[in-house]
Amino acid sequence: MSGRGNVTRRGRNSWRVKFDLGADPVTGRRLTRFVTVRGTKRQAQAELTKLLSSADTGAYVDPHRETVAEFAARWLRDWAAGNISNKTYSRYEELLRVHVVPRIGVIPIQKLRAADLQGLYAGLTVADRTRLHIHRVIHRMLRHAAQWSVVHHNVAALVDAPSVKSTEIEILTAAEIARVLEALKGRSLYPIVMTALGTGMRRGELLALRWKDVDLDGDAKLRVEQSLEQTQRGGLVFKAPKTRHGRRTITLPSSTVAVLREHWKATLERRLVLRQGNLRRRARVRDLGRQYPFAKCANQGVASRGSCRQAQGDVPLTATHPCVELDRRRYRRAQHLASPRSRLAGDHARGVWPFVQAG
Repeated sequence: MSGRGNVTRRGRNSWRVKFDLGADPVTGRRLTRFVTVRGTKRQAQAELTKLLSSADTGAYVDPHRETVAEFAARWLRDWAAGNISNKTYSRYEELLRVHVVPRIGVIPIQKLRAADLQGLYAGLTVADRTRLHIHRVIHRMLRHAAQWSVVHHNVAALVDAPSVKSTEIEILTAAEIARVLEALKGRSLYPIVMTALGTGMRRGELLALRWKDVDLDGDAKLRVEQSLEQTQRGGLVFKAPKTRHGRRTITLPSSTVAVLREHWKATLERRLVLRQGNLRRRARVRDLGRQYPFAKCANQGVASRGSCRQAQGDVPLTATHPCVELDRRRYRRAQHLASPRSRLAGDHARGVWPFVQAG
């Protein structure tokens, strides 16, 4: 694109630089811009040459009054919403809303300086790692601002990233682990905590674990294939593990295998109770817990129609979804039917009850 322009005196030491950006690709109208230069005529002519060169190469950035706050909202809407996970989006939005916009949001983004960012970081009363996360979000946002020709360059690249002091991760001792397990025995959290201690899996990976990913009979291993996250923006969503090495196979210790066997047996007992008499016709919950080992039964009473559809669709029942709380009479009945002396154990142990020992 070729440009034309001229220099006209405005005052004793000021000059008006007029130049042409060519035709608007949408309307076809000529795009003319004006810039005021203070100094000599030679300086004004040099500025005109620079502007025409940047217009010809596509590097020209049209001046506008968009503030940091306004661009942050546009960046979240136009780029972040469709390119990052819901959890990351929520974190970016929180950091910009709480820490960035209240301090530098009113500054026009084209006038934002590296010194403004340095002052922002110095004035934050947050943890070192949070300060580093804020810098990374700003750097990413301004990188896109430069790519979109909103600013000439990314000023965050001129600022050193805030340093983070390395800290030693505190882990539980053997005695502390024993006390935790002893306190949780008999509770619904016990198999989850045992699996977490035996595998080192993340919380989201535990919640997304499926029985088909667990091998308790052969090599005693489990496969991490997915993770579950919950955000206000996206609700419950399955996603791939956090890193490329997140998909992994973990060898299970014998103590974890024993606990998962008991958990599997208890899950089958609950499924059996849900299929008895009127309860099956009322709830119609099938395959409850068959897919996901750590689906959580929270509320008392028969499951709602919506939660039944979720169970039938193999959606993991978390604490936010109602489920069936078994009363003691039905649970004792399930234990009796699953015992080695029952006809059910003799007829179906090999098909439905893989961990029932027939005697």
